[in-house]
Amino acid sequence: MGVVTDIVRSYRAPRVVLRHRLGAGENEGGALVTLILACGLIFVAQWPRLSRLAFETGREVQMLMGATLLSWLFIMPLIFYILAGVIGLALRLTGSAATGYETRLALFWGLLCAAPLWLLWGLTAGFVGPGPTTSLVGALALLVLILFWGINLSEVARPAAAKPEVSKKET
Repeated sequence: MGVVTDIVRSYRAPRVVLRHRLGAGENEGGALVTLILACGLIFVAQWPRLSRLAFETGREVQMLMGATLLSWLFIMPLIFYILAGVIGLALRLTGSAATGYETRLALFWGLLCAAPLWLLWGLTAGFVGPGPTTSLVGALALLVLILFWGINLSEVARPAAAKPEVSKKET
């Protein structure tokens, strides 16, 4: 199944899609690609806002985009790995059977599923500018990220006996 199709399906059945993704086995490279793709989309979402900021302030758009590229494609992935590690440790301390890979994929997949709303936020920030509309779209994007992450974490934190198997019909 394709990534875009899985993102769309995640808005209807996030647990099923995450189980499907986890059913392929541990693939750390795939988790890293998911994270980099999500961070890349969020970086692209910044372009309209940065263009507006450069126009309004007279600053160099290349400098703004370079700093944003550094933060979203190099620094933020490290922060997300650290965050997933801390949450994974907390889950293990509470007796969860979730592996580190499952915890990381729960965060990374949630971030990728929320990325379309971050793209909408970027367009809103670029075309409308700062204000209540941009803040509302940004809050919605953040809420969806937290919602997806919470649902995904609750799915991987369930005991192994309570996790349903992925059937051929679900995939």
